[in-house]
Amino acid sequence: QVQLVESGGGLVQTGGSLSLSCSASRRTFSSTGMGWFRQAPEKEREFVAAITWDGSSTSYADSVTGRFTISIDMNDLAVSLQMNSLNSEDTAVYYCVLGRVSLRAPGSYTYWGQGTQVTVPA
Repeated sequence: QVQLVESGGGLVQTGGSLSLSCSASRRTFSSTGMGWFRQAPEKEREFVAAITWDGSSTSYADSVTGRFTISIDMNDLAVSLQMNSLNSEDTAVYYCVLGRVSLRAPGSYTYWGQGTQVTVPA
């Protein structure tokens, strides 16, 4: 079993920044990296960003490109998400995932963190 532990959520004003972190207890044979999804109230869970284990490849949702940056520490199996220029549309529970990061469908991932709340008041 893989455990993912997230930290770093909170309340921030529009235009502000937050950083999320997630540590994994281990890798899996089939996984290629880690990433982040989010789910806003009454909305479906959506892909945010992903990164390969060696950090050589990253991908972002269009809505966060240019504002969010994902990074990874392969030795510590830890992924971070630096979020800048936040707005109310970014309000959601953010989930860390581990798996095949070329995939963007939530159902493609077996391992999820418990979620951390990010709130940006309108």
